[in-house]
Amino acid sequence: MKHLHVPRLALAGPIAIAAFLAACSSPPPAPVVAARAPAPIEVKPRIEPEVEVVPASTRVSSATTPRAYRADAAARIYEANPQRIYKGKMPPLLYAVGVLQVDVDAHGNVRSMNWMRAPHQAPEVMAEIERTVRAAAPFPAPARMGHVVYTDTWLWHKSGRFQLDTLTEGQL
Repeated sequence: MKHLHVPRLALAGPIAIAAFLAACSSPPPAPVVAARAPAPIEVKPRIEPEVEVVPASTRVSSATTPRAYRADAAARIYEANPQRIYKGKMPPLLYAVGVLQVDVDAHGNVRSMNWMRAPHQAPEVMAEIERTVRAAAPFPAPARMGHVVYTDTWLWHKSGRFQLDTLTEGQL
């Protein structure tokens, strides 16, 4: 029997074509997987910080200076806290004395407070004074000044009652 001698080069062509065709063919299709619907996203309403909106004061101050305005502000605090005002002359030794600066906008709302002399030995008094000032708002609108920054001194008795220096009855 005679061997057929096929040159290697002749076999290279069909092998190359087969390899080329195999490479060009697309891969088998991927199995179909049912797509899941995305999980619902719970949207929570945005919670704004609690800011008490106080309606504008119906009272108007005719004061032209912060010093004159503080009498109107002190009267408003006394009016809002009649049971907490110390009646008569204050005793010689007080539980706390604080000097507070209050910024009031054109509508009588408290914009900010700043302690000029804080009673650090009685932090509960500081917090109570700030709460008392905010609770008394709105103050008389400082119509002639636009807005005002006034300062008053708080004279605090150990009973929790107080007087403001502007309206004090004095001290024994």
